[in-house]
Amino acid sequence: MAGTPSPERLTAPLRQLWRITGAPRHLLILVIATTAMLNVLLLAGSLYLLLVYDSVLPSRSLPSLAALFLLVLFCYALQGLFDRLRSGMLADFAAAIDEVLSPQVQRATLEASLRGARISGDGLGAMRDLDHLRHFTATGAAVLIDLPWMLLFIAALFALHMWLGVTAVVGALGLLALAWFTDARTRAMSLSVADLTAHRNLRAAANLRHGELLAALGMRERMLARWQAVNAEYGTALARLNTAVGTLSGFSRVLRLVLQSSILTVGALLVINDRASAGIIFAASILVGRALAPADQLIANWRGLAAARDGLARIFALLSEVRPDTAVRTRLPLPRRELTVEALAAGPPGLPFLAIEGVQFALCAGQTCGVIGPSGAGKTTLARALTGIWPPARGAIRLDGATLDQWEPSERGRLIGYLPQQVELLDGTVAENIARFDGADDSAAVIAAAQAAGVHELIVGLDQGYDTPIRADSGMLSAGQRQRIGLARALYGEPFLVVLDEPNSNLDVAGERSLQAAIAGVRRRGGIAVIITHQLGVLTQVSHVLCLNAGRMEAFGPAPDVIQRLAPEPRSGDSSEAPQTEESPA
Repeated sequence: MAGTPSPERLTAPLRQLWRITGAPRHLLILVIATTAMLNVLLLAGSLYLLLVYDSVLPSRSLPSLAALFLLVLFCYALQGLFDRLRSGMLADFAAAIDEVLSPQVQRATLEASLRGARISGDGLGAMRDLDHLRHFTATGAAVLIDLPWMLLFIAALFALHMWLGVTAVVGALGLLALAWFTDARTRAMSLSVADLTAHRNLRAAANLRHGELLAALGMRERMLARWQAVNAEYGTALARLNTAVGTLSGFSRVLRLVLQSSILTVGALLVINDRASAGIIFAASILVGRALAPADQLIANWRGLAAARDGLARIFALLSEVRPDTAVRTRLPLPRRELTVEALAAGPPGLPFLAIEGVQFALCAGQTCGVIGPSGAGKTTLARALTGIWPPARGAIRLDGATLDQWEPSERGRLIGYLPQQVELLDGTVAENIARFDGADDSAAVIAAAQAAGVHELIVGLDQGYDTPIRADSGMLSAGQRQRIGLARALYGEPFLVVLDEPNSNLDVAGERSLQAAIAGVRRRGGIAVIITHQLGVLTQVSHVLCLNAGRMEAFGPAPDVIQRLAPEPRSGDSSEAPQTEESPA
């Protein structure tokens, strides 16, 4: 259980929101000014009662009553206007915060996944935190802004009589202490519910994603049982949190009723002792209700406040952990000459081991390299390093002498084509996937990439051709078709460096021929291709071969030399020629 928080935690969300961006600050200033007018106008009801009981009733003046009634109606109308204005401005402020933070959070989440930073649950927790923050800012932040105005109503009670003010102060302190206790009691519970929510969603998404596998292997019921176990744990934690918040909210309401009755009792004692008028009793009852309303609402809405506060802390932790890349101001010319790998060491970001170390080679324009080696040799790690996905732990990767980080990530993507082992197509059309969603609407470039990959005929054979919609989770395309479309995506824009990781794992004979033609096409146009493969047939199209073993470079050089060097020597007694047999006489 967390310790008792300081009072500063109550306003921490708004103070941190203030520091997010300068753009919506004028909205927050207007909200504060509107809140001031709104709370001053809330005094109208108490003053109306006081004047009616202490002035109108003794004088029996109907014109005075009518004038006071019209005046209080005007004040109520202004209250409604200012309350509507404040709600609209808070909604605009929340939208402005979301507009500034959402791209930063999305970019930081993607960057954190690449850098191996710790991301809990399904990886979407930061976006959910942002949703909670926006919702609370639009609907619940008014409670925090109203909180300091408790002092105005307490001061009004002191103006009526000192003992009324003292009673209100005691009640306000009790409610604030209850709010702090609510935070201490529920903070750990809220964090546990947030973690279990992410874990529960992650399990559900995994079951949905692997539905076919679970059905085929008879695992569906077992995986559902695992999800139900997490869901039960989540339900228990949520029920515990709701019970705690509900209990404390009940105490808050009881304390508020006790305080209102105490105010009436103190007011009655003052009237009995001729130290106050009868109107003060009713005015004080309304004033104390207004004074304690923010604290009471704060406790009732504590879950929203806790979710927004903790979510904001996690968002800032994510943004501070994932530093933005250094801005590149000088645009380098497109590489045309060579790829150089210098003493490269790389591994999964965030993990304390290196998958490859001491890899060093160079390729010139028009050359292609096949990367071979046993499973776990580090071939895919090399591919991820060459494409800039995983940064080098040591050494460097250079295109025409410049390291990869000297290009902006979006610009670097145009220089590199990449086909990973697991081909993922995104929601959109076939053409959009090939064009990498660049929005350029360059049909000629899309078709050229498809033709280079040998997939043009396949695509035009689809129902809507290049405009056929693709869903990432649909099975409308076979694994081989997805791999060939992914190859076209890698070749789009004729990138200088093309990295293909097991590009023929799902291809048939026609697909193999198209792949070999694509590799030859990269060579003819002066590009560099690096092909990672377990199937030696692809090596007929490469000029060089790199052999990795246990993360180390075992051999590199012209393809015939390396293949001959790595070929097993024939054992003694073996012969490359078939044994001769004596022919029978004719």
